[in-house]
Amino acid sequence: MEKAVFKRYENGYYTFGIENGEDLVFEEINPRVLQHYDLKTDKTLIGETFEISYTERYEDDEDDLLVYRIEALKCL
Repeated sequence: MEKAVFKRYENGYYTFGIENGEDLVFEEINPRVLQHYDLKTDKTLIGETFEISYTERYEDDEDDLLVYRIEALKCL
């Protein structure tokens, strides 16, 4: 797990700033995470720091897209 700051939810994408200064955009999220944190509508979570665990997988299509999925979150 690494630390990340929740920046926004927009059009189905969750954006987090990670420790190295980059932003990661997550297209998928484990439904269990959404039971604990309403990242879609709870504006008080913007700017909060989380421990985040995620997976990466390649979509096997023409564009070879890399998809990030949030597996676990813990608010610090």
